[in-house]
Amino acid sequence: MKLSITELDLAGRRVFVRVDFNVPLKNGVIGDDTRIRASLPTIKYALERGAAAVVVASHLGRPKGKPAPEFSLAPIAVRLSDLLGQPVVFATDCIGEQAELALSGTGQAAGGTGRVILLENLRFHAGEEKNDPAFAKALASLADVYVDDAFGAAHRAHASVEGITHHVTQAAAGLLMQQELKYLGGALEDPDRPFVAILGGAKVSDKIEVIENMLAKVDRLIIGGAMAYTFLKSRGVPVGRSLVEDDKLDAARAITASAAKRGVSLELPIDHVVTDKVEAGRPIEVLPIDSPAIGDRLGVDIGPDTSERYAGFVSAARTVVWNGPMGVFEIDAFAGGTNAVAQAVAGVSGTTIVGGGDSIAALRKSGLADKVTHISTGGGASLEFLGGRVLPGVQALSER
Repeated sequence: MKLSITELDLAGRRVFVRVDFNVPLKNGVIGDDTRIRASLPTIKYALERGAAAVVVASHLGRPKGKPAPEFSLAPIAVRLSDLLGQPVVFATDCIGEQAELALSGTGQAAGGTGRVILLENLRFHAGEEKNDPAFAKALASLADVYVDDAFGAAHRAHASVEGITHHVTQAAAGLLMQQELKYLGGALEDPDRPFVAILGGAKVSDKIEVIENMLAKVDRLIIGGAMAYTFLKSRGVPVGRSLVEDDKLDAARAITASAAKRGVSLELPIDHVVTDKVEAGRPIEVLPIDSPAIGDRLGVDIGPDTSERYAGFVSAARTVVWNGPMGVFEIDAFAGGTNAVAQAVAGVSGTTIVGGGDSIAALRKSGLADKVTHISTGGGASLEFLGGRVLPGVQALSER
């Protein structure tokens, strides 16, 4: 078990909290502050426990190791201040004189205990992504204790995620990180059964490891989205111009064989929505999955029979993990399957875990986000964790 922030003595100490503020930002305007809000419980916890200062650090975008004004965290400092209801000091660098000045409470950064300091974008220094020991040590010098609350970056062996832990006495999981490990770890290690995984999205290649790892855990694996067409083509089904990864046909056959060998039900669509072009207002038709009438059209959603079938499998489950939409859900005419799965997942009485930006967006669009047990903020980290990989940012934390 990893050490938790709840087991640390924070009174009078400087707490370095690595968060994931990699939010959509355009012309200084934040498009979605979900990730900022997700960090609030950990920051508030440290303040309530008497931390002298909470030093908040994050990356944003891909500035390629040098300062880039469009990736500055300055607008996020303003939003964080609003959400916390207290001033947030913005340090114009994440190490060195400006960071020290903000932390020491001198000059413009003056203040007493319980201060919150947001450091400038970690990736403005090449040492962050290179996991440079000197850069990691400079970050660690700002803190008495380290807390990682950025599960979304836990699959990266970067200086603020892994390197810094070698220069502090205690490295603990924040409250959000703890939730991720609890629910994702619990689903993989000791799920209530039946355990159903739903995987969608565009590419099989993005999720091969996840599928292979999940086959050893689940009772039923449901496939939707464009990735289903690689499986369907591997079985000789006509797919028209649907998105297929021809170099992954053998992998799809191997996964199918592995599922059969393990006694896992591998579910593929039985009907689908097809069209000639992926844009709103184009004519659509629902066809059985094996119909040659698809011609040179392409599949853009699972059909109503598949939606009903998948919803039935989900409703009977006690543990559900869902990652990836069933179709091009951004266009309403192609969103029926994704919405049906969202409704079914929201109705499950057991543990439901939803990850991946598109699945989360679909849940929110349906107004069902508060009906699931856990929404994973992890993105790529969630997939790697579900794929059975050891995440550097998790491995680096102190044991309880």
